[in-house]
Amino acid sequence: MAVAVLLVLFFACKKTEDPQPVSGSFIFLNAKLNNLPNGTLFRNIPTNPVIRLSFSSRVNTVTAGNSISLILGNGSSVPLNLSFENNDSTVVVQPQAPLQYLTKYRLVISEQLESKSGIKLSGPLTIELLTTFSNTDKFPIISDTALVEQVQRQTFKYFWDFGHPVSGLARERNTSGDLVTSGGSGFGIMAIVTGIHRNFISRAQGLSRMQTMVSFLKNTAQKFHGAFPHWLNGINGNVIPFSQKDNGADLVETSYLIMGLLTARQYFDGNTADEINLRNDINQIWEAVEWDWFRRGGQNVLYWHWSPNFNWDMNMQIKGWNESLITYVLAASSPTHSIPKAVYDNGWASTGGMMNGNTYYGHQLPLGPAYGGPLFFAHYSFMGINPNGLADAYANYFTQNKNHTLINYAHCVINPQKFTGYSDSCWGLTASDDINGYRAHSPTNDNGVISPTAALSSFPYTPQESIKALKFFYYKLGDRLWGPYGFYDAFSLHEPWFATSTLAIDQGPIVVMMENYRSSLLWNLFMSCPEVKAGMLNLGFTSPYL
Repeated sequence: MAVAVLLVLFFACKKTEDPQPVSGSFIFLNAKLNNLPNGTLFRNIPTNPVIRLSFSSRVNTVTAGNSISLILGNGSSVPLNLSFENNDSTVVVQPQAPLQYLTKYRLVISEQLESKSGIKLSGPLTIELLTTFSNTDKFPIISDTALVEQVQRQTFKYFWDFGHPVSGLARERNTSGDLVTSGGSGFGIMAIVTGIHRNFISRAQGLSRMQTMVSFLKNTAQKFHGAFPHWLNGINGNVIPFSQKDNGADLVETSYLIMGLLTARQYFDGNTADEINLRNDINQIWEAVEWDWFRRGGQNVLYWHWSPNFNWDMNMQIKGWNESLITYVLAASSPTHSIPKAVYDNGWASTGGMMNGNTYYGHQLPLGPAYGGPLFFAHYSFMGINPNGLADAYANYFTQNKNHTLINYAHCVINPQKFTGYSDSCWGLTASDDINGYRAHSPTNDNGVISPTAALSSFPYTPQESIKALKFFYYKLGDRLWGPYGFYDAFSLHEPWFATSTLAIDQGPIVVMMENYRSSLLWNLFMSCPEVKAGMLNLGFTSPYL
């Protein structure tokens, strides 16, 4: 069957009871749905739509029933009521029962539809219908504090219930099997500390899991000049390549892991043999990382990757502004393999090249790309580094992170691309799963996909905006967005589409940054490390916590 070609006919402005047909043809003119503009794609429609299909001639009503159908994605047909207007040249289509929320339908008009004079429709036509979400509350209303804690508790289960049974480390995602992630495990360690603090588990339970994880990292996991790979096998500790040449050290992922380990070291400060041994083991892992070796021959910059097979072929320098501030902070803080300030200034800061200073949506952005980039820039390093009152020669870091978040929020509220669903309750663009794989969503890379971790991990910067988003995600979308490990990774009300995945690097910041907003727990622990204090002071940072 030939692909339909839609012909738009322009008629003179005169009143006629019956549209004038093109001689010998029977053509579809337009579709109207309630008060929406004409089109063949209707988004965010109610579940009881009234669709008017107009044609160039009177319709043979006998042929309409078998020629017009509404079809679900699974191929099943929806019963319809058909009626006729405008001397039978308009077919009024109404589902016999309400449609499902947040669902795609296809209204198909086949070429078997005939005019009164027996002419078949010029070609088949498909109109896409995408229904809206249900505005009813999906769960009972609870206090804001209870809701935040419930989200922390449920999301914590990703690292506790779903932690790898042998290594205890965090799986990359909820379908990863034995593949575990070093950086996501660092986030998971911080989530476990939070879980103990919130009485989700006991201190003894948390200590036991930490002993399993640290023992595996120390004795089993492959390391390269003390640094860990991005992915490992959770049973035998062997590298699982992240890409062909990324089969060795990943210094940024290592820094997330070390940030978590040092946080746990500060938390487990007891005098029992188990806690003393845990701290000693963490120190051995920490002190073995050869941060200075990743200067690649003494350059004033750190390199992200090294492979035992491909050496420095990845050739990726770690330069700001992005998610990697923690890497330079830890490299400067190392008691065994530290870097001088010149590596930070020339490498990370590019002698000021990472500075921005422009204003977007009314908010000045000290650092980074236009409009700030994805929001995980404001989260990953700052799960441990306390941005409150933190400054150096390049920025005030609370201002940086808050304004970055407000720019992201304002972009979603203003919604320049008119994506369905964006609002002051539905916002947050960051790297996450996507309709077509994985994407670093941001105001300059926006395709209508919202990632819950973006708004929820921003609680320390935008508490009012974040709680509003949390309530919308939970109460209004919870029937599609809430799962066994908290919120699923991403969704789009524009399509509509909902991920069924959960990722360690997105779930971890939710638990941790919510806790930093509530109690500053992880900030206080990490910033209490004497090595970190000394390292940050050597880099030129000022902070009330140093």
